[in-house]
Amino acid sequence: MLGIPRRYSHFVFAAIQSGLTCFVAAGIASLPSFAMGDFLSNWLSSWLMAWATMLPIVVMAAPGIRSLAVVLTRDEQPDPK
Repeated sequence: MLGIPRRYSHFVFAAIQSGLTCFVAAGIASLPSFAMGDFLSNWLSSWLMAWATMLPIVVMAAPGIRSLAVVLTRDEQPDPK
C-alpha cells in the first residue's frame, strides 16, 4: 500500500474514478480510429487529456454529489416483525 493518510481519501477516490471513467469513454470515442491502425495512441492521448480535465472537476463536484445522494435517499428501517 502507498500509505496515503485517510484524510486524503477524497482525492484518491477522485483520481481513480475520473481515470477509469475517462479511460472507458476515450476508448469508446477512439473506436473509429481502429480501422486506421492508430487506435492505441489515439486512445491513450485522448484518455490523458480527458483525465487532466476531469480530475479537478471530480474533486470539486464529489462532495456535492455525495450530499445530493444523501438528500435523495433515506435510511433503511428495520423490518417490523
